[in-house]
Amino acid sequence: MTEEERYESLRHCKWVDEVIPSAPWVIDQEFLDKHNIDYVAHDSLPYADASGAGKDVYEFVKKVGRFKETRRTDGISTSDIIMRIVKDYNQYVLRNLDRGYSRKELGVSFVKEKRLRVNMRLKKLQEKVKEQQEKVGEKIQTVAMHRNEWVENADRWVAGFLEMFEEGCHKMGTAIRDRIQERLRGQLSNGLLENGKADSEDEDEDEEYYYDDDDYEEEYSDDKEYYTETYDKDVKSKN
Repeated sequence: MTEEERYESLRHCKWVDEVIPSAPWVIDQEFLDKHNIDYVAHDSLPYADASGAGKDVYEFVKKVGRFKETRRTDGISTSDIIMRIVKDYNQYVLRNLDRGYSRKELGVSFVKEKRLRVNMRLKKLQEKVKEQQEKVGEKIQTVAMHRNEWVENADRWVAGFLEMFEEGCHKMGTAIRDRIQERLRGQLSNGLLENGKADSEDEDEDEEYYYDDDDYEEEYSDDKEYYTETYDKDVKSKN
């Protein structure tokens, strides 16, 4: 900003009643009387006189008791603002070049202008690459999330299949065991029936052999008669 622009910016501040152009750096009594100044307001830090006349430009008004101390606002500093301007100078130049200002109006050489434009293109390219990397990273995260869902679903499906398979195998094994037991029971029952028939036949034979009294009596009577006849013949021959 030029000096006149700075004056004009101060006139638009609501706390400013009047702006005195070309004010001296070191204030004296003559200047105070000329402009009817009651007090000079500034922070308490000493500001050295560039001419070497004094250690503090406000030394006089402080001695005469017409100095009012102000307090700095935390976080706001002219030095910090200047440093930010210097730091972002290249960005400021490029922004104004894009707005239509010429390099001569900005006080920039031809080489510097080209170097700044190349750097700006590189910066934009880096931003695009970074943006694409972020998009790729988001897609990778999305794919990873879906993959986790797929893995969980696959695990659930496999677990369900194994459970159904195990249940089916158990049912099939139970059915086979029941069939085998049923057949064994059938074979056992048939064997018992056959054994029962055989035993009954043996019992019948035993009964015929042991309990046929008539045949026994007939045989006994025949043997008795045979013995009697034989005995009678022997007696007669002896006589």
